[in-house]
Amino acid sequence: MDLAAVVFILSIAIRSSMAVLFATVGEIFAERSGVLNLGVEGMMLMGALAGFVASQATQDLVAGVCAAMLAGGLMALLHAVFVISLRANQVVCGLALTILGAGLSGFLGRPVIGQVGPRFTPWPIPGLREIPVLGPALFEQTALVYLGYLLLPVAGFVLSRTRAGLNLRAAGENPAAADAAGLSVARLRYGWTTFGGMLAGLGGAYLSLAYSPGWKENMTAGQGWIAVAMVIFALWDPWRGALGALLFGVVNALQFYFDARQITLIPSYILRMLPYLFTIAVLILITRSASARKKAGAPAALGLPFQREEA
Repeated sequence: MDLAAVVFILSIAIRSSMAVLFATVGEIFAERSGVLNLGVEGMMLMGALAGFVASQATQDLVAGVCAAMLAGGLMALLHAVFVISLRANQVVCGLALTILGAGLSGFLGRPVIGQVGPRFTPWPIPGLREIPVLGPALFEQTALVYLGYLLLPVAGFVLSRTRAGLNLRAAGENPAAADAAGLSVARLRYGWTTFGGMLAGLGGAYLSLAYSPGWKENMTAGQGWIAVAMVIFALWDPWRGALGALLFGVVNALQFYFDARQITLIPSYILRMLPYLFTIAVLILITRSASARKKAGAPAALGLPFQREEA
């Protein structure tokens, strides 16, 4: 494999991983607050559709991104109402949210299937793009990819170095103690769950406005579920989440590379399965023993409803 092939694979891997990255970081914030949201797939689909329709109607990509984040945030807010205020089962509500998002986006998106609209194009960064190997792969990307680069350090800093992050983690680890300290656990969970949905919607917008411009039914192809799995792989840490998303992207990029070079060592249907098989294998390795599960360090109150009078 020559240098050009390495650059090609790394560049495609970064592009392939970005939607999963946005959704993974969003789900990390939601789960750190104590809310399990399995509706990431549905939020991404609604974000992809809303982003494409809004950008097509306004011919403005920024409007498309904002619409996608709004759609994802509203879906997450709906989930929050049921699981925080009504104290419904979080797993059931998350699955229902995915079904709702898939069905609603498929129904509303039928008129725009096959249509074209504005799209994000690569925006090379002068100077940085000349860095050997990494330059062309990292800095000849679209604006949304650069936004993903910025999201990681900001997310890591907020979670570990700010009062807001401390309050967020308190709501997910010990909501009773957070309540005793004067924090509104419900408000924290509402806010961060909605924010997580906005990032999932952004991941959907990346698919319909940059990675594969346009709209087609179920275009996320399970990437929302990959994001949920990556949260466990990441041990609820954004930087580990980025590594998991990149590994997913690398496996995906190898499929493109083999297809482009017409390499048939592996059947095409196996190649298409590889990113998902890889994710399953990672989860098995992470959770194969009780000690590993304990070490994973999930938020102590994840999935558990909280009400003040029961504390």
